[in-house]
Order: sequence, then structure tokens, then C-alpha cells
Amino acid sequence: MKKIDFAEDIVREVLQDFERISDERKALESQWRLNMNFVQGNQYCEISPVGDVEDYGKQYFWQEREVFNHIAPIIETRLAKLGRVQANVSVRPFSQDEKDINVAKLSTSVLKTISEENKLSEIMMQSNIWSEICGSVFFKVIWNSEKGRAIGETKDKKLIKEGDIDIVLCPPYEIFPDKITNNSIEDCKYLYHAKVYSVEEVKELWNVDVEPQTLQVFGFDNVPNGGGLGYTANNARYATSNKENSCLVIEKFERPSKKYPKGRHIIVAGEKLVIAEDLPYQTEQDGGYGLPFVRKTSLESVTCFYGLSIVERIIPVQRAYNGIKNKKHEFMNRIAMGVLAVEDGSVDTDNLEEEGLSPGKVLIYRGGCNPPKMLNMGSVPSEFDSEEARLEDTFVNITGVSEFMRSSSLPANVTSGVAIGLLQEQDDTRISMSAESIRSAVKLIGQLILRLYKQFAVSRRLKRIAGDNGEIQLLYFQGSDLASDDLVFDTDNELNETPANRRSMVIELVKMGMFRDSDGNMSERSRLKLLEMLGFGNWESVQDINECHRVKAQKENLDILLKDISAMEYDNHQLHIDEHIKAIINEENKERVQKLDAHIKEHQMLLAMTSMNNNLLMEDNNAGE
Repeated sequence: MKKIDFAEDIVREVLQDFERISDERKALESQWRLNMNFVQGNQYCEISPVGDVEDYGKQYFWQEREVFNHIAPIIETRLAKLGRVQANVSVRPFSQDEKDINVAKLSTSVLKTISEENKLSEIMMQSNIWSEICGSVFFKVIWNSEKGRAIGETKDKKLIKEGDIDIVLCPPYEIFPDKITNNSIEDCKYLYHAKVYSVEEVKELWNVDVEPQTLQVFGFDNVPNGGGLGYTANNARYATSNKENSCLVIEKFERPSKKYPKGRHIIVAGEKLVIAEDLPYQTEQDGGYGLPFVRKTSLESVTCFYGLSIVERIIPVQRAYNGIKNKKHEFMNRIAMGVLAVEDGSVDTDNLEEEGLSPGKVLIYRGGCNPPKMLNMGSVPSEFDSEEARLEDTFVNITGVSEFMRSSSLPANVTSGVAIGLLQEQDDTRISMSAESIRSAVKLIGQLILRLYKQFAVSRRLKRIAGDNGEIQLLYFQGSDLASDDLVFDTDNELNETPANRRSMVIELVKMGMFRDSDGNMSERSRLKLLEMLGFGNWESVQDINECHRVKAQKENLDILLKDISAMEYDNHQLHIDEHIKAIINEENKERVQKLDAHIKEHQMLLAMTSMNNNLLMEDNNAGE
């Protein structure tokens, strides 16, 4: 570990700068907490002048305070839409050279394997929740030396592992940029990742003893701020709680500068310096040192590092909607229960308030006084209904989540298929910005994965990789076999089409004869590909025999330097020869060229022998006839 500066100076610098950024961000944190409370259903709270989220109580005991939560189904609908955006990355070759094609295939296979091992799909689903509620979320892509296969052990019998990629989901609460006004991670000179750990975790991770503290963390509890006349309701509240025996761990990643050419990586736990070293990750395109973070937003903000959330836009509408619905119910309570006018001193008001006017009640009033009478409360004004409908339309106008998306039902006046398609396209258009942020984040995560592999996977390693036809392959590779900068990362826009639409399109193409040859026949390979496109995968695991030979030949191209490979009699020799020649054309390794050339000659010899045997067999058959 390379020391950069004196420990006390570094700790003082980090803590003072972190406190400055925390003070600048307090208003944003209050808004995030308010957003989370409204999504959970605690909608009778507000941000106080000092920045805390506080609940406010009833003004009258009879006041209706029910929550009619439209925000939660809106967020759930957006999450369901965004969940269709798959976290898959494919790598396209920079050119049509066989070497670039093989590198692209290997890089794509490695990316898919790493994504599955880190459960990237689940991480993306969780990240969507954070970004939709708080506006932004972050991914930390690092090299974890404790992962991977064991390759040895130390003198004290501790296992040495080869290391592997670790993808960490970071909520916006944990990430602090050097300036709140930065528009992206590329604009940040440095960035803090702060998280609360227990003192036992700090001791286990870094072997450092720190003073235990009592820190405030976020959690959920219930608050009885709902209900109405005669009953009380509890709502879930997102609030702070105390966590004992803990400490704040601040991790600083600083880009290279004149003073620090390789950047800085600093970890401060409590008030102790844990790590002070050069920046360990070469995440830049040219192999330079950079920040291993990826940012994803729901809606971009021009003036802020953090994104915007739909929730904060519809909080005023939700408050107005709760108000109009509760006032409507209060009015109906007055109509149903009645309001009794009583002359002073004419009846026992205490008994009347306690029991009300129950059916069959004998009401005794003082002689000579006017009997109590019910006031005419009229009916619920129509303005309540019209205002309620206007607010429901406002939800749609602001969020873009229509009733068509939320209830999966068509408007009563829409019967045309074209109109239904237009409604679906409009709904998808409003959410396309968030979907594009997901695809962009997946691409950047893929870039970081390959760049870290090129940096740290210096020795050959074994990976279990799923092939195109579902077969499991064991491949040996190292970081230099992969490429990330001269290739294009590509993900499909699944939001634009549903599985049903895709199947309909494939069936239409089949009817048009797009998958048939000039003789009108469909090959076995095309048939299997169609089944896969229709969602049936490889039907009953049936594989095209020629495809199996092609995969076997490509595997031989990769393994030719690792072991001796002989041509087999059952091989499709012509197909093998074609695949080996494609690999040898742009190959620069002379040893690999020589071995492939010798292997091709084996196939040519077996092919000639097979051809000769077939000719002799035909001559014998002709002579017998």
C-alpha cells in the first residue's frame, strides 16, 4: 500500500470536505425522504423550515384523514414497464475480420457470464425502485480479490483467490460528488462513497479498531396520522432511527491530477485512516485511472448531479386529491349522521352527544321549549366530482401513466386497433427517457467490466460460459483476449415491442417467405432459429448438426495452442476447414498459424480418403447392377 500523505492531514481534509458537501445536499435528502413517505402512504407530512420531514396532526377530531394513494400504482406501473428493459449487453465487432469477430463473441460471452454471476438483472430491478422514487441511483463496479476460484494459499493457510468483478448497488444517499452542480460522473474530480458499518465489520474488512458511535440511519415504522370520525388508521413512515455500535466509513475516489498522477483512493473509518493509496482502477478508455461508478437517473436535471423523480412533481396533486376526497366524505358524514339543532337547556346534551339519535330512541325535552330538529344539509355538491376528475387527469398529464397502463383496460370510447396502438406508443414515449438511462447504464457497466478484466485478469482463467445453442463451454482466457474500447455495446429496446408483437412480426415474415431459399425450402437451422424467436428456445434441445460442427471447429481454434487436437473421422471436414481458414487468415501468432495449418491438412487428408471411399463404393454398386 503506497502512502500518499500524513494520516492526520488526510483524515482532516476528507472529513471537512465531506461535511461541506453534506450540508449542500441536505435539501435534496429531505425531498428524497418526503418522496419515500408519499410512496409508502404517509402523505400527511411536510418538510419543516429546518429541513426535517415532520408529520402534522388533525385540526379537528372529526376530520377525515384517509390516504387515497395514486403515487404507488403509478410507480408500480412505471417499474413494470422498465422491468421489460433487459440488462443484456452484446458486443459488435469493429470490423468483419475473423479476429475481431472472435474477440466480440468472447467478450459478449464473458459479459453475460459476469452479469449472471452478479445477478445484474435483480440489481437493475432494485435500482429502478431507487431511481423512480429518489431520481437517481449509482453502480460501483470494482475488482474483488476475495471472489473467484482459489489458486493457492498463504503461509497461515489463508486461501488466495484469483479475484473477480463485484457490482455494488449504491442508493443516492451514499454518493457525494465534489460539486452538486455537476451534470455527470465525468464532470467530477472526485467522489465520496459513504456508508454506515458496524465496528465488527470494519475490524473484519480492514483489521482496524474504531470507536463505536450511535448514528442515525433510515428505516420504517408506523404513524397513527390517518383515519376519520370515530377511528384511527396507521400509515407506514420512512424515518430515522439510531444504530448503536457503528461508524461512518467514507471512501474517496479522486481522479489523477498534477499533484497525484495516478489519483487517490482513501478510506476513513470514524476518524481513522484505513487506506491511502493510488487509484486502483483503470476505467478510462485509454487505460487511464478513473472512477468506477455508473450513474442512472429517472429524469435528467440540468443544474444538479442527481436526477429528478416523478414523485416530487405529483406530491401537490396527491395532497389536493386526498383533500377533495376527504372533504367529500366529511360532507357525506354530515348528510348520513345529520346535524342536530338543540335549544339551550331543552335536552340532556351530554347524553345526546354520547348516544346520538339511535333508532327508537325516546328523546325527552323540557316543556315549553322547541324540540330538537335536524338541519337540512342538502346533497354533495357536483363540484367535488368534477374537481376529483380533473385531479385524476392531472396525474396522467404529469406522469404520462394513463389508465390504459395502470388498469390494463381500454377506454370505453376506444375500439380501433390503430387507436389502441397509438395509446400504447404514447405511454411508451413518456417513459422512454428512463428506459434509455437503463440501457446507457448497462453499456457503461459492461465497459467497466471488460476494462477491469483487462487490468486484473493477467493470467489465464477458466470460465463456464453458455454457448449460442445452450451448450455449456469451459473456456480459458485472459484479459488481453478481451476488448472494450474498439467495440460497440448494444442492447435491444424491448420497450417498443411486446413478446406478442414480436411473434406476430415473425409469423408475418414467415408467410412472406423471408426464411426460405430460392427453391422454397426452409433449412433446419432456419427452423430452429424461428422456434427460438417465437419464444420456444431450442425445441426439445434439438440442434442443427452443422451448427454443432461449427461450434466445435471454433472451440478448436481457441484451444489449438493449449493442447493437441486431431481431426476426427465423424467431423464435417469441409465445414471445419472453412472455419479454420477463417481463423488463420488474420492470425498473427506464428505458432498458432502452424498448428492450424497442420490441423487443416489432417481434415483435407480425411476428406480426400472419404471421397475416395465413396467413389469406390459407387463403382462397386454400379458393377453389381
